[in-house]
Amino acid sequence: MNGAECLMRALADAGMTLCFTNPGTTEIHLVAALEQEPRIRAVLALFEGVCSGAADGFARMTGRPAATLLHLGPGLSNAMANLHNARRAQSPIVNLVGDHPWPHRKNDPPLASDIATMAKPVSGWVRETTDARRLPSQGIAALQAAMSPPGQVATLVIPADCAWGASSPYGENIVLPEAAKVSEHAVEKALQLLLNGKPTALIIGGKALLEPGLKAAARIAEKTGAVVMSQTFDARFERGAGLPAVKRLPYFPERARKRLSGYPQVILAGTRSPTAFFGYPDQSTRVLPDECDVHKLAEPFQDATAALEALARSIGASRIEPAVQPVQRPDLPSGPLTIESAGAAVAALLPENAIVSDEAGTSGGHAYLFSAGAPRHDWLCLTGGSIGQGVPLATGAALACPDRKVTCLQGDGGAMYTLQALWTQAREELDVTTVIFSNRKYQILQAELSRLGFKAPGKTTLSTMDLSRPDLDWVKLAQGMGVSAARAEDTDSFVKLFARALQSPGPHLIEARL
Repeated sequence: MNGAECLMRALADAGMTLCFTNPGTTEIHLVAALEQEPRIRAVLALFEGVCSGAADGFARMTGRPAATLLHLGPGLSNAMANLHNARRAQSPIVNLVGDHPWPHRKNDPPLASDIATMAKPVSGWVRETTDARRLPSQGIAALQAAMSPPGQVATLVIPADCAWGASSPYGENIVLPEAAKVSEHAVEKALQLLLNGKPTALIIGGKALLEPGLKAAARIAEKTGAVVMSQTFDARFERGAGLPAVKRLPYFPERARKRLSGYPQVILAGTRSPTAFFGYPDQSTRVLPDECDVHKLAEPFQDATAALEALARSIGASRIEPAVQPVQRPDLPSGPLTIESAGAAVAALLPENAIVSDEAGTSGGHAYLFSAGAPRHDWLCLTGGSIGQGVPLATGAALACPDRKVTCLQGDGGAMYTLQALWTQAREELDVTTVIFSNRKYQILQAELSRLGFKAPGKTTLSTMDLSRPDLDWVKLAQGMGVSAARAEDTDSFVKLFARALQSPGPHLIEARL
């Protein structure tokens, strides 16, 4: 067996089931090895940013890594924006990046680059294979590194001669790391804060935003009067009717400061201290109150859910039945199509156990608010702020959960970054409904203009934020990728199209013309 074959067998033995690929000549032996390993499904994407975004979506919904198979430094470069988002989401991903064979490197061929250095900003672990015999063990090391709590991107650079060279199967037991336990001292300190009578914000993140963590946090809040909050953009958030409600911090820093202003103490579980997305002239980027007492109950790499459950027990709240969000849907709207009416329609029709990939920017907030009492579902956010995540993320989520309906709420500007994901959805027959909020501009940038003091921006400035002249035809673009598509000009047509898409399998796209 060669190195590539032994690598794929080892990864399959360790539980890997999916590889998103956009290969080149240096990866041909790795592709051939996938042919020999039926336990790993190979999914082609037409752009590497789709590979990395889809791997992120798969990881968020399964907690397990998919692989990406990328072509040299340029392929990794194309994947980096969504690898940045995946890093912020703490998603486990294994990048397999092909490189020139070692003897050819001295010739400085046209595609040569320093791949390992390029990978470092978006990877928690980077290695470069030097010997085909070591390739299987290094593949397992990459998978173990990716699974190191809370999850990270691991990149393995594979020179072609290490893929085609002779090797042997990996023969050792494969042990995957587990989240570290929190100390008793951390729980005791949180208990003291909760009992001192001061208003407390309990900010949770990571896996604590799944049902067990949500309920433990809600029990603590019920017992002590603390308020449970989350960051603005989290990787995965279980929500809806029957689950405890959580207050999400607003995006703009002054609004986040207002939300937190009445809390002299904050307990963090599975997340870091909140901060502003951007800095502004003559404004503080601090969102926590001055002299706020911040206690880290659980770091992101620790088991935040277990920490919350231990805290609930210590405070005598483990048997409390927490308050949950009641069933509450908006009525089906009608009239002109607006972000409010589109959001109400999504919330009114969202099916039980749905997955929502949200990269709608300024257009998706109403769908989030209106769906608080919809049947329970998962909400996936733009964790790193790098647009172009939404459609690939939905693609990976649909591959992770083929029995669940996936809805992608997507701004038109970001959708153009990774439009090719629609083709993968069509090829793989994925059950994704993509809603494009077509306002023909980068709306968030126009909002930021005013915040930065540009009250009367000029023609050139505004033209860099305008997506018209010509308008994008999303129906034709989607149909060209093999996806069923239609345009909604008013709310009634949007309701009809969204309901129809949810009732039929396969990928669909709706252009919501705002």
